[in-house]
Amino acid sequence: MGNSQKSALPKETLEDLKENTRFTEAEILQWYENYQKQCPSGRITLGQFVEIYVRFFPDSDAKSYAQHVFRSFDTNDDGTLDFKEYIVALHMTSTGKTTLKLEWAFTLFDVDKSGYVSKSEVAELSEAIFKLIPKEKHAELPSDENTAEKRAEKLWTIFGKKDNERLAEGEFIQAVSSSQVALRLIQYERK
Repeated sequence: MGNSQKSALPKETLEDLKENTRFTEAEILQWYENYQKQCPSGRITLGQFVEIYVRFFPDSDAKSYAQHVFRSFDTNDDGTLDFKEYIVALHMTSTGKTTLKLEWAFTLFDVDKSGYVSKSEVAELSEAIFKLIPKEKHAELPSDENTAEKRAEKLWTIFGKKDNERLAEGEFIQAVSSSQVALRLIQYERK
């Protein structure tokens, strides 16, 4: 018989995920089964997460972006993602409401977790997002967006802040919500 006993998803975790995501119970249980197979330890490390992202963006340099995404979802700062953090990450990035996605995007840009975003943090994330764009697509970008630095500068200008000022979450969400350009600059969508 051996050690084939799988641990069940705790009922309180299942109920919490059903309440706070758009996933059905069946979907959550299927994700849990797959998660258990991929991560028998019950945790995804940064290295494993980066490997997943790199496979998802084979024509890009996804490593630095993946590290930022991982940081934003490692809510307890233990250096791993448990199943609940993983499902919340999936929900936020795939099916979450626009406001929730923008709240998550703010945490992505708030690299130092200070509650504010600085120009240097915008530059750091703009660099990571720019690396997701395959090199052969760089020539197709507008001239004021064809480098990470130009994209960061354009985004910071949309935020309307001076170089040494910081951006609060509400300001970030308002600026991105009211500007299609800003929304495009804070993400990369493969086509």
